[in-house]
Amino acid sequence: MKQVAGIFGFLWKVYVGVIFMILALFFYPIIFPFLYSDKNRKRAFNIFVIWSWAFRIFGGYFVKRVKTSKLPKGPYLVVANHASYLDIFLMFSLLPRSPFLFLGKSEILKYPIIKAYFRRMNIPVFRDNKLKAAKSIVQSINSAKNGWSIVIFPEGGIPDDNNPKMIPFKNGAFQIAKAAKLPIVPISFTNNYKLFSDPSFILGPARPGISNVYIHDYISSEEVAKSDLETLNKKCFKIINEPILKTHPHLAQ
Repeated sequence: MKQVAGIFGFLWKVYVGVIFMILALFFYPIIFPFLYSDKNRKRAFNIFVIWSWAFRIFGGYFVKRVKTSKLPKGPYLVVANHASYLDIFLMFSLLPRSPFLFLGKSEILKYPIIKAYFRRMNIPVFRDNKLKAAKSIVQSINSAKNGWSIVIFPEGGIPDDNNPKMIPFKNGAFQIAKAAKLPIVPISFTNNYKLFSDPSFILGPARPGISNVYIHDYISSEEVAKSDLETLNKKCFKIINEPILKTHPHLAQ
């Protein structure tokens, strides 16, 4: 039975990959003129929102907002667990009203089509170069001051083992929040790993379905200012982890 599910998952990943390619080729000529102008880049974000909805429709992915809290006035910092590439694709249609940039690993820019899309909508983090990593944080702070919200997966990547069990957060996100005086919006994805596992896991789970999302109460900029990095780190980790452990109690062991 597992083998049959694995074969279906592989075929579904191929299908989603084809859908992604078709939509990328369709939307790129529309988005391209806006990517190379700081003035128009936020218009490109609006097209990304449409692209995200199209991906959800043709990919058979629906979203259930199990918890929807009031968002602060932008810009703000979003921190979320990272269990699937779906986390990225869904984010634009989840948060369409406050244009944001992803702060993410530079490796994503190795793929030609993804690079074409995200090099202007993504702040790459070069994890093996401390100087470049520091510059990424400075770039994020400056972007926030220019009205961009920032989205970060503070685990630093998709966990290799026991996914969706979370791994400790890195402090970069909270350094940005404090330096740019941003409120923090924690988000939990509890089952995206079942809907689309890492493509390198050939027979890993993948299927259409409903993504369960928790948008938690935000942490105000005043609380961010008076809290130290460790306190913010632990508080956000606990908030995001609670619905994951509730859904998957075995992960608490």
